[in-house]
Amino acid sequence: ILGSEVFSDADIVNNLSLFRPLDHYIEENMPNLKTAMQETPEMKQISTFPDGKIYSLPSRLPLRPKSSRQPVINKTWLDKLGLKVPDTIDDLYNVLKAFKERDPNGNGKQDEIPVIELSNDLISPFGIADLNNNAMVVEEGNAVYYPVSEAYREGLKWEHQLFTDGLLDKELFTQDETMRSAKFLNPDAPIVGFTYQWTPDAVFGKWSDQYETIPPLAGPDGKRYTIGNPYGMNLERNELLITSSCKYPEIAARWADEFYTNEASVQNFWGAIGTVIQKNDNGTYTLMDPPTGTSADAWYWDNSLRDFGPKYVSPTFEKSIFLNPNNGDGLKLQLDKLGSDYATLPFPNVMYTAEEFQKLPTLTTIIDSYVNTMRAQFIILGVNDEAWADYVKQLRGMGLEQLVKIRTDAFSRYISVE
Repeated sequence: ILGSEVFSDADIVNNLSLFRPLDHYIEENMPNLKTAMQETPEMKQISTFPDGKIYSLPSRLPLRPKSSRQPVINKTWLDKLGLKVPDTIDDLYNVLKAFKERDPNGNGKQDEIPVIELSNDLISPFGIADLNNNAMVVEEGNAVYYPVSEAYREGLKWEHQLFTDGLLDKELFTQDETMRSAKFLNPDAPIVGFTYQWTPDAVFGKWSDQYETIPPLAGPDGKRYTIGNPYGMNLERNELLITSSCKYPEIAARWADEFYTNEASVQNFWGAIGTVIQKNDNGTYTLMDPPTGTSADAWYWDNSLRDFGPKYVSPTFEKSIFLNPNNGDGLKLQLDKLGSDYATLPFPNVMYTAEEFQKLPTLTTIIDSYVNTMRAQFIILGVNDEAWADYVKQLRGMGLEQLVKIRTDAFSRYISVE
């Protein structure tokens, strides 16, 4: 069974009898994967199930950035208004006020939207960098549920100020992705001043040249935080499973192991040598440019398994791969340099037991819904001591302590894998 989209963690954990433990086959029939796990121990860590066995195979994607979404600003507007790139959240506030009040797109209308937010990106300067959207962060080696933290509360106060002053998109809580995309692509003039994105060209269409990715903003503590992973966003699991009904598991394992060679993996990720990748006489590899009118990322997806399927490209081999710095993965790696030094270790993609999976859906549905509802209320109306205390009390009554215990127990198992 190929690709992590087929079965989720819960599907596998709740049906372990349908899948073969792979530890023996990795040891005896998969020398490439065995070497990969020795070189990159995190591959074993992410693949180990709560019973200590491996049932699905991992992947390590090549040349991935450390930064996820990064701050993006309309540089043309900054230049027109004689403003510098903001360095702190206070600088950003002043820039956003100017975007709202001084008609930077020059159409004579006050139609500028200073900020469009995705997820909780705007509060990342407060130390909240939630890459995996599970409401958890890691602080000093400990797993922390941040929606009840003081940092989160201060971040909400900051967003409330932006909302009250008309700087935050007023349709933040009512629009869908189509409506938001239409604002980024507004046909008559650019109307968005600041946001967080993977790359500017991914969302702004014909206005992309006006936008630049900037370094992360310094927050109240003077520090900078990037949503991402300081070790690179390159590890996945559940990319291949062997069912218990497979008659020849040793052969299946040997076949799967062929995915874990460097040359097979780069083709698995970008496309075939001679079609997408040029193999050079000196042993290096160069990604070709996509056909005119096709984005690099779309071209890679059309020609490979891309993010899915087993693969491993060693850190050493990565040095022999050359990407165009002006598009696709090469462009993202260039932009990544602005934020990679500040990438914050995320709460990892941990594994849960069958018993934990039985409890999680109810707990997360109730608690996440309430947190999102109150986030909107706090941003729109503000948050005082009484409202915050009641919010925390309500969460505890919904089973927050049980949810946090499940998360932290899974985290403890994850970091204890050897």
